[in-house]
Amino acid sequence: MKAMVLHKVRTPLIMEERSFLSPAPNEIRVLVEACAVCRTDLHVVDGDLPYPKLPVIPGHEIVGRVEAIGSGVRNHKLGERVGIPWLGHTCGHCPFCISGRENLCDEPLFTGYTRDGGFASHAVAEAAYAFLLPDDDNPVALAPLLCAGLIGWRSLLAAGPGERIGIYGFGAAAHVITQVCIWQGRRVLAFTRPEDVAAQDFARSLGAVWAGGSDEAPPERLDAAIIFAPVGDLVPLALRAVRKGGRVVCGGIHMSDIPQFPYRLLWEERQIASVANLTRQDALDFLAIAPKARIRTTTVRYPLEAANEALDDLRSGRLQGAAVLIP
Repeated sequence: MKAMVLHKVRTPLIMEERSFLSPAPNEIRVLVEACAVCRTDLHVVDGDLPYPKLPVIPGHEIVGRVEAIGSGVRNHKLGERVGIPWLGHTCGHCPFCISGRENLCDEPLFTGYTRDGGFASHAVAEAAYAFLLPDDDNPVALAPLLCAGLIGWRSLLAAGPGERIGIYGFGAAAHVITQVCIWQGRRVLAFTRPEDVAAQDFARSLGAVWAGGSDEAPPERLDAAIIFAPVGDLVPLALRAVRKGGRVVCGGIHMSDIPQFPYRLLWEERQIASVANLTRQDALDFLAIAPKARIRTTTVRYPLEAANEALDDLRSGRLQGAAVLIP
């Protein structure tokens, strides 16, 4: 099998030929059809996230066909299409798992970070953490749903039922969850880099009622704001934009430090919340909603060997929508 491998953080991935892995009990091996590139992959490669398994194959928005099944697997069959997301294993016995919050598991494994992921021609995953996907959909279009969609969905749930939703950072997650908001009858106001007119036009094309720079005040108070950009400076700006009792949700796994801000921005029962990982129920719920909301992902395709180029385009803000690797 072929794989793009990270041996040392802050260095380019290296293409390698590896032997096929036989799935262990309760695992499956998939032939990868597509794997989207997530900002979290960038945080792994750039060393923002501590203690990755090295060497590691990044990638956790995997779409593929089951080609081998380990003993004990009952929920998958050969040839079916599955999606493999960030959450790759939970212990099942810590207080968080027992209480239905497995996203906070004390002993988790994460695809493309602490276990090998999908920047490869093949990938192995625990069967219980792989989800059935439609046979007749485009795998490239499906791939961004496995993290951009899932973390966007969990962030939207955390934001609450408000009508006016501000989205800071209009990348892959934002372009998916904007479509969900529109389907739900909400109003989306999009905030981008001040000079990024193309991203603002993109947001409006998806149904945002307003789009402007993150340094601008929105034309109406927000009920909630979701911050997908990994920029701590946006938190005080979002607090300033939400109404009394509003909530600011930080949807990334890594963010630069939040600067000091006056208490009056938080006063009147405004809240700041973070979103961590996802649960398998999140995946089941969102993947059932995606076709009803008629989500259409915007993607840029790269061959597997161009994974470093895709990461650099994401790092430099040159992408609209999501980068997707094609083995």
